[in-house]
Formats: sequence, structure tokens, C-alpha cells
Amino acid sequence: MRIGCCSVAAVLIGVLQIPAAAADVQPAAAPIQAGGIDAADTAWMLTSSALVLMMTAPGLALFYGGLVRKKNILSVLMQCMFLMGLMSVVWAVWGYSLAFGDDMLGGFIGGADYVLLSNVLPAWNGTQSVVPMVGSIPRALHMIFQMMFFIITPALICGAFAERMKFSTMCVFSVVWGTLVYCPLAHWVWSDNGWCNSANVNASFPTYDFAGGVVVHLSSGLSALLCCLLLGKRLGYGSTPMPPHNLTYTCIGTALLWVGWFGFNAGSALGANATAVNAFVATHLAGASGALAWAGIEWWFLKKPSILGTCTGAVAGLACVTPACGTVSPMAGILMGVLAGLACYFMCTSVKNRLGYDDSLDVFGVHGTSGILGTLLTGVLATRAVTGGPDPAGLLEGNAAQLVNQIVCMAAAGALSLLGTFAILKILDATMGLRVNQEQEIEGLDVSEHGEEGYIFI
Repeated sequence: MRIGCCSVAAVLIGVLQIPAAAADVQPAAAPIQAGGIDAADTAWMLTSSALVLMMTAPGLALFYGGLVRKKNILSVLMQCMFLMGLMSVVWAVWGYSLAFGDDMLGGFIGGADYVLLSNVLPAWNGTQSVVPMVGSIPRALHMIFQMMFFIITPALICGAFAERMKFSTMCVFSVVWGTLVYCPLAHWVWSDNGWCNSANVNASFPTYDFAGGVVVHLSSGLSALLCCLLLGKRLGYGSTPMPPHNLTYTCIGTALLWVGWFGFNAGSALGANATAVNAFVATHLAGASGALAWAGIEWWFLKKPSILGTCTGAVAGLACVTPACGTVSPMAGILMGVLAGLACYFMCTSVKNRLGYDDSLDVFGVHGTSGILGTLLTGVLATRAVTGGPDPAGLLEGNAAQLVNQIVCMAAAGALSLLGTFAILKILDATMGLRVNQEQEIEGLDVSEHGEEGYIFI
């Protein structure tokens, strides 16, 4: 036994020594990067990418899922889950290139620089692996962080036509809308040569949109409004009660969205730095004050603050500060959250009820309204104490031109969102049809579109 144990030990020692000996003989060539990778920035951006993906599912999936009727919960979850797969592939194949490639069509959209992730992934130069970089992080990381925005934006729109659009039409709409609306907007605002990019010294109208007030919230909100108008109201809307079926899901979804928003906003600094810290703090305080504002106004007028109102107010505050969190102080974030909570409460109750449109889950009332309000307030409240520039940043510091820039960018983005969405929906209506039929809608999309049920009672 003693001899056997010694023999086994000797063999194990020999095996463990082989890799070390091999490494001594032929060391592996380390990948080379332009400028070198910053470990802290890379770690933060990997974390932020995961946080933003979490916002779509389970965050948005549960938030929306709890708000629909129980016969449609799986359809909402399926939309979010399927878009995570579909939009990821579209972004990798051509979306990232159209958004961040060199100018094409006079700067309207990006070119083919990164199609099929060309010039994004590590490449062999004959002697070493070369890693393309964006600042201090690999370009592949920048690509996948931006991918998460591309996923959640069309998923937000789904809330406007919940419970009535065909799943197949939703898929085609999301791909075409992402390609023809989202990618040009991202190129205008965030690409190096974008005519609205505040970091571009040659920009015609440099706009502060740190994390997507225009690109994500305004575009999705306006497109959602047009979607619900063209599809028409749900059967029984206005005459049949349609209360949320599970506010527990909605509350959990809101909490996940709130945590994920730190990646959404602070991650847009593209590094672990002071700007990310400011964005993180401003984001949290805006969400907190938005929740308090909506609950407070319910408490005052209705005598009972609701969990639905508190959750919706938090999302409104978080969306409002999204374009501003990299340029305004956290205390300004509190003001923005309060204003968003009040404005969105007014839009989702008084305005919506008076006009009678069926925005099922208040995408325009929350995201569209907050996107517009936040982008305008950014032009007012931006401060050089946060931007770091020597010149006045916003209207309160004497830079009235910044507010003009914000308005011009919003107007252009709004026009593209509305015209693009209108054209896409009209073509799809003529070719595929937009809505499920009356029988399918009454049965519920879970069964009619997916052949499953969210709840089975025995």
C-alpha cells in the first residue's frame, strides 16, 4: 500500500509539472491592444452589460406581465424573452455597424465597418492577437453593452400594443424598427461623428443624451403611441374592467428595473470613473423622488397611495434622469424625479382618459413623457461641475444654445420615430396583418399565439 501511494503521488507530481515545463519552453504571446485594457473599466462594463440585460428579463417582463390580464401574461414574457434572442443576433450581424460605423448616406446612418462583427473581435496579425479597443475597453465589450439597449427599446414598445398584436408581426416590426429607426438615432447621438453627439467637436447640434433619453425613451414612447393608435383599442376597452392581474409581479419587476438602471446609466460612462459615480447617485435619487411624487399625489387626491403608482413613479423618475445623469448634479436628479412623477401621473390619468387612446401599459405616458421632459431639463440643468468643461453647460449657467440643441435633436428624433413607425406598420398591416382576430383576443394570446397557459388551476 505504501509503495502504491508513493507511485501514484509521483505520477501526479509529474503530470502537474508538465504544463509548467511546457510554458517555460514556449511562452504564449499576449494579445496586444491599442492603449491597453483597463481592468477596472472592463470589469464595470461587463457588470453593467449584465445589469441592463436583466432589465429586459426578468425586469421588464415581470413589470409588464403583472399589468396585463392573466390570459396574456405568457405573451408578454415571450415577447421580452424572444426579443433578447432576436435583437442580439440582429445587432451582431448588422445593427452595431449601422449605429457605430463610419458615416453613410450623409451621416444618416453608419456604414458596413462592423458587419458580422468585423473589426470588433480579436484578430490575428500574423504574430499576435490584436484586440480592437474603444477607449480603455475592448470594442467587443462596447458592442455588447450597446446591444442591451437595442434589446430593451423595442421591448418597451410592446407595452403599448399588449394583448392584441400578432407575435409574428411583433417580431418583424422589432427588427425593421430597430434597423431603420433605432440605429440611425444611435448613430446621430452616440457615434463619433454623430451630428447630435456632444462629444463631437464638429457636431451641428451637440446634444446631451448620456444614456438614452432621445435614443431609447423618446423614440420608444412616440412609436408606442402611434402603434396603439393604428392598432386600435382592445376589445371592451372603456366598458370592461381590465385591472392588472398581479401587482406582485409588477413590484418585483420594478425593483429589478431600478437595480438594472444603474448599469444602464452609470455604465454609459464606459468606465469606472467619477462620471459613472455621478450618474449612479443621480439615477437613484431621481427614481426615489419619482416614486415619492406619484405616491404623494395619489395620497393627496385619492387618500390611498398605491403600489402601482409608486412603481410607475419610480420608473418615470429613472427614465427622466437617463439623458441627464452624466451632466447634472444628483440634487438636480431629485428635482427631475419629482417633475417626472407629477407629469407622468397627469399624462397617464387625465390626458389618456380625456383623449381615449389605449396605450395598454402607458409606454407613452411614462417613457415618452419622461424622455421628452428629461431631455429638455438636461439642457436647463446641465452643469460644468459635472461635465468638466470650462464653458457653461446648460441654460441656468447661461448657455441657452444648449436647450436649442436639445429641442432640435428631439424634433428630428421624433419625426424619424413617427414617420418610420407609421411606414413600417402600414406595410406590415397590408402584408401580415397587425392584430389577432376577435376570437383569439377573447381567448387570450397565451393560448391562441403560444399554445400555453400561465396558470393552471386543478
